[in-house]
This record gives sequence, structure tokens and C-alpha cells, in this order.
Amino acid sequence: MKQVILIGTLAGFGALTAAAVWQHGFLGILASPLQSLAAGQIFVDLVIALTLVMVWIWNDARARGRVAWPWIVATLAVGSFGPLLYLLLRDAKSGP
Repeated sequence: MKQVILIGTLAGFGALTAAAVWQHGFLGILASPLQSLAAGQIFVDLVIALTLVMVWIWNDARARGRVAWPWIVATLAVGSFGPLLYLLLRDAKSGP
């Protein structure tokens, strides 16, 4: 059931992201936090939340004997897709 929820979340978020990039372009998405104080607050909140998630990924991956840096890089590069993919794939393989 967890896998279905994660796949559904990835698909829905991926569709939303694709539509936003299509409509506004990649630079338009990056520029939107500069448009208002409210948008900036949401962006900072996302940065704080993803930083906490990256700390959790680091600790969880190390506890499982896995390498954490690819997931940290993915989170920095593509935001929430990194942690969602980590959760989806963390139990998929055995070993590092």
C-alpha cells in the first residue's frame, strides 16, 4: 500500500511540475519566490523542510549501510522528487 501511495504522489507531483514548467518555464518557477513575501515564505519553509528530510535521509541511509549522497544531491537538484524516490526505493534492494 505504501508503494502505491508513493507512486501516486510521484505521478501527481510530476504532472503538476510538468504543467508548471510548461506554463512558466524552469526560470519562471525559480523566479516566483521573488514575486511576493508570501511566496518567499513558502519557499523558505520548503528549504527548511527539505533540509530536515535530507538529515533524515543521511541518518537512515547510514543505518541501512547505504550511500546517502546521491539522494542528497537529488533532493538539492529536483526537490521533493529526491525524498519520494528514496522512500520508494529504500527497501527495493538489499545491501549497499
